[in-house]
Amino acid sequence: MGKNLQTSVKLRPVDLARRHGLSTQAVRNYEEAGILPTAERTASGYRVYTPLHERALAAFLALVPGHGHATATAVMQAVNGDAVDDALQLIDESHVRLLHDRRTLRAVEDALHGLTADSAAAGSAGFEPTFIGPLARELGVRPATLRKWEYAGLVRPRRDPVTGYRVYDPADVRDAHLVHQLRRGGHLLEQIAPLITQVRTAGGVEPLEGALRDWHSRLSDRGRAMLRGAATLDVYLRERD
Repeated sequence: MGKNLQTSVKLRPVDLARRHGLSTQAVRNYEEAGILPTAERTASGYRVYTPLHERALAAFLALVPGHGHATATAVMQAVNGDAVDDALQLIDESHVRLLHDRRTLRAVEDALHGLTADSAAAGSAGFEPTFIGPLARELGVRPATLRKWEYAGLVRPRRDPVTGYRVYDPADVRDAHLVHQLRRGGHLLEQIAPLITQVRTAGGVEPLEGALRDWHSRLSDRGRAMLRGAATLDVYLRERD
């Protein structure tokens, strides 16, 4: 589409709204937020859009599924403010977050698959509770490390009512093994906490297989959405130039 056509074709807010399933107020809000270039006004004060505005709107809507509303908004604001390098950096940072999420998923899978047969069988009738010393030796860590994990809510041993000693039930042993695997993978305690919660909520390791498949699917969908968003944004950038 040539430059002359970009400026000669006039579009109303309702035209953009209908083509993208939006309300006219949403289109006006996007312009006010800097997602769309500033529109010209008629003598009566009505907004006049062009095909370039439609390209901007299409680019924004294509960016949202992969990058989220906030990042997509910031990208379009940067582009429309002639700060394209800033926009590209925002996209790069979003890709880094996706890569981090992929690595986290792989670490979780490796940790779950790396659990010992005993810890994976936590909760079975023949699995005996243990104490902090034996569990620390089994994991190759200091008892102080287990206490630190307990304070962070990652392991929740009960206390023997007579001796006051910590008693680690089968589920506690499973959680301790999982924490140990993830810590070896370089994950911080605050990153591990929600994963342990998910294991507890699921009732063990096995029920998480479906959740992991869903996680894979969401990351793949996000990656594909980023590709579509990049292609649509590139069209807008070329036509702006």
